[in-house]
Amino acid sequence: MTALGLLLTGLGVVLFFDAGLIAVGNIAFLAGISMIIGVQKTVVFFTRRDKLRGSVAFFAGFLLVLVKWPIIGILVEAFGFLNLFGDFFPVVVSFLRSLPVVGRVLSLPGIRQAVDRFGGYPSQYPV
Repeated sequence: MTALGLLLTGLGVVLFFDAGLIAVGNIAFLAGISMIIGVQKTVVFFTRRDKLRGSVAFFAGFLLVLVKWPIIGILVEAFGFLNLFGDFFPVVVSFLRSLPVVGRVLSLPGIRQAVDRFGGYPSQYPV
């Protein structure tokens, strides 16, 4: 469901910001998250104090998509998504680097620096 939600949202963006596809994608994404970690943990995740700004932005973007402002809505949603799930990017990057073909592509000189900057490894930050 989560992958279907991301696919439908991406398809809605590609098809000239089709508000219907984006809305169905958002609903499927939230349903998928609920199925993966459970409803109670999903509510706790979205209402945590440190995730509140991202949650408000994500749901405000969702409401903007529902009132047929898909371009602004998807931009606000993207901001909220990055604030909510930005902590998971280093884990995703390290997983992708362990894959045979993708790992080689991510190790190319120009791409490696971009992925390192995008991945935001915590070891680069002072403690």
